[in-house]
Amino acid sequence: MYDSNPYFYGTGRRKKSVARVRVYAGTGKVTINDRDIDDYFGLETLKLIVRQPLEL
Repeated sequence: MYDSNPYFYGTGRRKKSVARVRVYAGTGKVTINDRDIDDYFGLETLKLIVRQPLEL
C-alpha cells in the first residue's frame, strides 16, 4: 500500500509555544531550522538529548 506522506510528523505544545517535527527516512542527518545539528547546538550533551529518542 502506498503512503502519500513521505514522513512521520508530530506536534508538541506548552503554554503558547508550538514545536513541530517531521521525520524522514534517510541517512540520520538532523536539521533544525535549516541548520545542521552541529551548528545549532554547541554542547555534545544537547546533541545527545536530541538524538536519544530516535535511537533503537
